[in-house]
Amino acid sequence: MKSNSFHTSFQINGKTFSNSEELIKYSQSISKEINQFLREWFSLAHYVLVNTSGSTGIPKTIQLRKDFMINSALATGRYFQLGENTKALCCLPIKFIAGKMMLVRALTLGWHIDVIESTSNPLQEIIKEYDFSAMVPLQLRNSISKIGQIKTLIVGGGVVSKDLEKSIQFVDTSCYATYGMTETITHVAIKKLNKFTQLEQESASVYKTLSDVTISKDTRNCLVIHAPKISDGTIITNDVVELISKTEFKWKGRLDHVINSGGVKLHPEEIEQKLSHTIHSRFFVAGIPDEILGEKCILIIEGEKYQITTKYFSKLSKFEIPKATFFIPKFLETGSGKINRLKTLDLLR
Repeated sequence: MKSNSFHTSFQINGKTFSNSEELIKYSQSISKEINQFLREWFSLAHYVLVNTSGSTGIPKTIQLRKDFMINSALATGRYFQLGENTKALCCLPIKFIAGKMMLVRALTLGWHIDVIESTSNPLQEIIKEYDFSAMVPLQLRNSISKIGQIKTLIVGGGVVSKDLEKSIQFVDTSCYATYGMTETITHVAIKKLNKFTQLEQESASVYKTLSDVTISKDTRNCLVIHAPKISDGTIITNDVVELISKTEFKWKGRLDHVINSGGVKLHPEEIEQKLSHTIHSRFFVAGIPDEILGEKCILIIEGEKYQITTKYFSKLSKFEIPKATFFIPKFLETGSGKINRLKTLDLLR
C-alpha cells in the first residue's frame, strides 16, 4: 500500500471515506493535529516530520520515510494478528510518533479506529469494547478497573513498574510492554506483561523483536538494532542490554543515566524496578556530584514529604541504597507526558 491511499475497510470515529480529500476534510472536525498529519501523509513527499519526545535530551524534529512507517504498521499487524476491521482506540497525542502510528496502522490495515483526547484516564467515559489500543504506564494505571474493554494493549513511553505489572495479572486484557523510539518508528521489540504460560514465566523479562529485526550490542554493552525495513542504517542506542540471542534481550537501563558512585556502576532503572514494590507514587533515581564518591545515588519522589525508612530499601544492595531522598510536589514533564529527569533535577539546585 502507498501512503497516498488507504485500506478500503478503514474507518475513523465510525465514518468511511471514498478518497483522501474527504478524509482530510472530515479530520478538521476531530483535531488540528490529525488534520495536519493527514495532509502531510497524503502529500507527494516521501517522508513525514516527527518530533522526538525529549525524555533523554533536547527534543528534535526528524524525517521518517512513509514506506518505513507502513512496514512498521504491517509488522505490528502480523505480530498481534490484527487484520482489517480491527476495532482500535487511539488515546495518545498525535503530535508524537506513537499517536501517528496508531493512525498509520488503521489506514494501512483497514482498522476501525476511534480517536479521543489524550488524558491520564482515557477509558473514564468509554463504554465500547476494542480489539487493540496503546497507552503509557500512567494511563494504564488509571484504567485498571475498565481495562477489560480492550483485548490487546501495548504499553510504551516509560517503564512498567512491578507494582503496576502485579495489578494486571488477573485482567482479561493481554498486555505487552514495547521497546522502541521515534527513530525506530515506535516498537521494534515486545515483552509480555501478563497471561504467562509456565514456560513463558521463566523469560518474563525478555524482549523479543518483531519480524525482520535483529539485534547486537556494541563495546559499551548498548543495543544495536538492524531493521532494514524501517531504517536506512543501523540504529545505535544508549540502552544497556543483556543479549540473549539475535532476536531477544533484557533491558538494563540507559547508559546516559548510569551513576558512577565510587567506581561502582549503578543503573537507575534497575534500582527503580526494585523500589517500585514499595513506592507507589511517581519517583526516579539519579546521580548528583559528590566530592568523595564522584557521584552519589539519590531518590526523588513526587508529592508531599513523608518518612522513608530502611524497609523501603530492603530489595537493594548496599551500593544501590540512595544516599539522600528528596520530595518535589510536581515533576516537570516532556511534551509527551514523560518525566523530564534533567529539568526536574534542576529544581533541586
